[in-house]
Amino acid sequence: MAHIAKHPRKLLARVRRIGGQVAALEAALAKEPDCSDVLVQVAAIRGAVHGLLMEVMQDHLQAHVAAPAGAAEREAGAQELVALMRTYLK
Repeated sequence: MAHIAKHPRKLLARVRRIGGQVAALEAALAKEPDCSDVLVQVAAIRGAVHGLLMEVMQDHLQAHVAAPAGAAEREAGAQELVALMRTYLK
């Protein structure tokens, strides 16, 4: 996906923030925290990963479904997206 190369810093920053959130959760779990604190951290991580997924999915839609070079590329891009959604929405 060459279009992701347009803004790798933004995506890498998101991934690094997610990594920091996961590291904080790991550290908290080592200290036997309150369940509600863990749930809040897990929900925050899930939200961050979902935001990353939406960003990449939007790029995919724009590059491979909305404005591809031809009908075959549009169909392939749409099929890739459907496969992703089936996996993600299980």
